[in-house]
Amino acid sequence: MSTFLIALGVILAIAAVVVLVLAFVRGRKPEKPSARQDPLKSGDMPVFGPKQLGPGAIVSYGGVDYVVRGSVTYHEGPFAWWEHLLEGGQGEPIWFSVEEDEGRLELAFWAKRPDLALQPGGPHTVDGVQYSEVERGTARYTCEGTTGLPVQGEMYYVDYASAGRSALLSFEQWAPNTPWEVSTGKIMSPGELTVYPAPPAGS
Repeated sequence: MSTFLIALGVILAIAAVVVLVLAFVRGRKPEKPSARQDPLKSGDMPVFGPKQLGPGAIVSYGGVDYVVRGSVTYHEGPFAWWEHLLEGGQGEPIWFSVEEDEGRLELAFWAKRPDLALQPGGPHTVDGVQYSEVERGTARYTCEGTTGLPVQGEMYYVDYASAGRSALLSFEQWAPNTPWEVSTGKIMSPGELTVYPAPPAGS
């Protein structure tokens, strides 16, 4: 009986060694590279998503590093878009918007224009550029960081664009019967910007 147990023990030990060797060999096999994906496919642009852009992120453009001071998330029905307050360089703080339009990312730098006494409605000409209305609506918003806005609320907007959407004009109203805020925007391409993501929330 003892001889049988010894033989059985030897067989189990050999089997264990074989299993370990096979596992080691399999672990060393190179993984097949995954198929490369379209980097501009909807939802596959990680550097411009809400988890990467937020207070503390850095947006580098034209040799200047801008710090994201605060962020606003907008919701209108099933649609969402973001605006981030950037500060850096010698100029005034600017806003950076991120929006998905028909499967494409639309990125823009915005400058507030308190010098423009305009109201939404009809075409407008600003700095020699003619703009036509393209969209208007009401959106709910929430804020984080420093934005100069309430933590949450509802706003009204009217968006204009030039022919070919090379330039943008926006009207925003943050409460009924308050003055419209006017901004002009410049479309940016992802290749013009480098983003260093924000630290994770709570870190």
